Amino acid sequence: MFRRHVQKMAIGRSHLNLISRDGMGKITKSLCRCMSSKNDYIQESIVPSNHFQKSLPRLPIPKLEETCERYLTSQSVIQTEEDHAVTRKIVDEFLNGEGKELHEQLVQRDKQNKHTSYISEPWFDMYLKDRKPVPLTHNPFMTFTDDPNPQYMDQCVRATNMVVSSLRFLKAFRANVLEPDVYHLNPKVSDNMKFRKFVRRLPQAISFYGAYWYKAFPLDMSQYPNLFNSTRIPKHGKDVIYSDESAKHMLVFRNGHMYLFDAFDDNGNIVSPEVVMSHIRYILDDNRPPNEHALGVLTTLPRDKWATVRTQLCNAGDMNESAFFSSGVMNEGYMKLVDSALFALILDDAAPENPNEITRNFLHGDGTNRWFDKSFSLILTKDGRAAVNFEHSWGDGVAVLRYFNEVWKETTTKPFVGPTTVPANVDSSSIVQKLEFALDPKLKEYIAEAKSDYAARCASLDVDHLEYFTFTKELLKKQKVSPDAILQLVIQMAYYKQYGKTAATYESCSTAAFRRGRTETIRSATHATKKACEMFNQQNNQFTVGELRQALDECSSYHGKLTKEAAMGQGWDRHLFAMKYYAAAEGKVPNIYQDPAYTNINHIVLSTSTLTSPAVVIGGFGAVTNNGYGVGYAVENERIGFNVTNYPPDTNVHEFKDCLKESLDDINTVFEGKNPRNV
Repeated sequence: MFRRHVQKMAIGRSHLNLISRDGMGKITKSLCRCMSSKNDYIQESIVPSNHFQKSLPRLPIPKLEETCERYLTSQSVIQTEEDHAVTRKIVDEFLNGEGKELHEQLVQRDKQNKHTSYISEPWFDMYLKDRKPVPLTHNPFMTFTDDPNPQYMDQCVRATNMVVSSLRFLKAFRANVLEPDVYHLNPKVSDNMKFRKFVRRLPQAISFYGAYWYKAFPLDMSQYPNLFNSTRIPKHGKDVIYSDESAKHMLVFRNGHMYLFDAFDDNGNIVSPEVVMSHIRYILDDNRPPNEHALGVLTTLPRDKWATVRTQLCNAGDMNESAFFSSGVMNEGYMKLVDSALFALILDDAAPENPNEITRNFLHGDGTNRWFDKSFSLILTKDGRAAVNFEHSWGDGVAVLRYFNEVWKETTTKPFVGPTTVPANVDSSSIVQKLEFALDPKLKEYIAEAKSDYAARCASLDVDHLEYFTFTKELLKKQKVSPDAILQLVIQMAYYKQYGKTAATYESCSTAAFRRGRTETIRSATHATKKACEMFNQQNNQFTVGELRQALDECSSYHGKLTKEAAMGQGWDRHLFAMKYYAAAEGKVPNIYQDPAYTNINHIVLSTSTLTSPAVVIGGFGAVTNNGYGVGYAVENERIGFNVTNYPPDTNVHEFKDCLKESLDDINTVFEGKNPRNV
C-alpha cells in the first residue's frame, strides 16, 4: 500500500516540486509589524518538526537483477545493436559474478547503519570530492517572483523583509515548531487540524504509520540543519561541511566588501526589523568604490587550488583566521566569521532587465560580490529582484524550495517593513563590522587571476529563455497526460530536431519519502520518446493524427512508470553508483564500470530539472558537459517556461530554444486534432 501511494505522490514531480504547500493564494498586505520574543517564528505547528523522522521508512536497495535490467533498457535507447550486445554481455557477467558480492556487501552495510540510507555517504562524497569549481555547474539558482506590490520592490525594504522572514524560518525549525514536510495525497482529508491533533498524540516511533493511515506522507527533513550557519570549506582531495549553530551574525556583501551584524540579541531573539533595516541602509549608503581585491572571487577556483589559497589567506594576518583581542575583547577570526554566518545576503548594484541577464547575474555574476561556498546566498538587485543561489553538497532542492516558498509567502502577505518605515535610530556605523582581511602580494595575484579565469568561464557559457502560453498545465491535464512527461518529451524532440539523435538525459527525482533519502535519476530518454521523436519528424505524413496522439499517451504512461519507480528508490543509477563507490574504496573496479557505455550514459548531455512554484519565476543551472544543455523548466497554469544554458561552439542554445518552441507547437497541433506536417 505504501509503495502504491508514494508512487501516486511522485507522478510528474521532480526534486524541486515534490512538496505542494498551501497558502499561496490571495495576496494581501498587512500592516508592518514589530518583532517581539513571542513573534519570532514563521510558523508554530502543533506537530513538532522532527515528529516523523524516527519512523520514516528506509530507502530500499533495489534487487540486483532489476537494476541490471533497468540499466540495459536505458542503454538500449542510445546504443547501436552491436554496442548493446557487448554491454549486455558485460552486465550478465557482472550480475552473475562481482555484482552479487558487491550487492550483498551493500545490503549488509545498510543493515548495520539503520540511522541513514545506503546512498547518503557516497552522495555526499560525490560532491565533496569533486575538484571542479562550484559556480555554474554545481550551484543552482532560483529567482523569486516579484512582490505584487511594486512599492515593496525597494532593495532595502525587500532585503529587510526577506532577512527577517529567513530568521523566523530558522527559529521555527530550531524550536521544532516548523510545520513538518508532509505530502497530502488527499488534502481535504488530511491537511487539517484533526489530522495534526491525531498524529501529534502518536509516539514518534510509529507516527509515520498514523499519517499513512490518512494517506499523508511525511518527508525526510534531515538536510534542514545545514541550511543555515553552514559553509563548504575547501580541502585537498575532499572538502568538508562546517556548521556552527551558535553564530548569530549576518554576512553581507556589497561591491565586493564584506560586512557583519548580529541578527539575534543576547537572549536569542531576532533584532527588530527596523534595526535590520538600519544596518542594511547603512551598507547600501556606504559609497566606497568596488573592492579591487574582493575575496569572494576565490570561491570560484578549482577546489584544490582554493584549498591552497585559503590556507595562505588564513596565514596572511593574525586576524584572518585566529581569534584576536581588540579593545580588551576576544574576537573571532575573520574567516571563521564568514564560515559560521547565518547565510550570505548579497546586495548587487546591477539591475538586469531581461531573462538572460537575470540568469547570468543570479547564476554566476562576476564572482566579486559572492561567496559561493555558503549553504545559500540571498541575492537582491538594485531594483529589488531577489534570488537564492545555493551550494549543493549539503542537500537537495526540497529544503531550499520549502524555505523559498515560506519566505516569499510571508514577505508578500505580512511584511515587517514598508516604503514608509523609518529605520531604527541606532548608530549602525558602530554596530556593522566591515571585514578587512590582511592580503600579501601573492594573494592579490591569486585574486586577479581568479577574476580573469572566472570571467573567461562565464563568457564561455551561453543562455536563453523561452516563455510559452499557447497551452499550459491545465490543458495537459484535460488531455489526460502527465505535464512533466510532456515537457520531458519536448526536450527530447527539440534535441532530436537539432541533432537527429537521442542523448543521455538526467531528470532528478526526490527520494525524500525515505529516511535520509537524496535523489534518484529518471532516465527520461526512452524508447517511447525516441519513437515519438521519429514520428513527429516525419517528412511525408506517414503517421496519422491518431497515431501521433497515441505516441504522446505512450510517452506519458511510460514516464509516469519511471517516475514512480524513481520516487520509490527503484531506479538503477544510485544502486550502481553505490556499489562502484565501495568497490573503488577496496581497489576494485568491475568491468561494468570500465565499459565505455557506462561512461557515455553518465556523460549527461541533457541535464534537466523542474522548478514549479508560484514563488519561482526563473531558475536554472549550468550545463554539466561541454556538448550538452542545462535545462530548467516549469509547467504552470499560466505558462510554460524553459531556462537553458550551454557552452558553444559544440551546441547552440538559441537554435535549441527555437526547437523547443517548434516541438511545443507540434504537440499543441496534435491536441487540436491536426497533423503538424499539414499546418
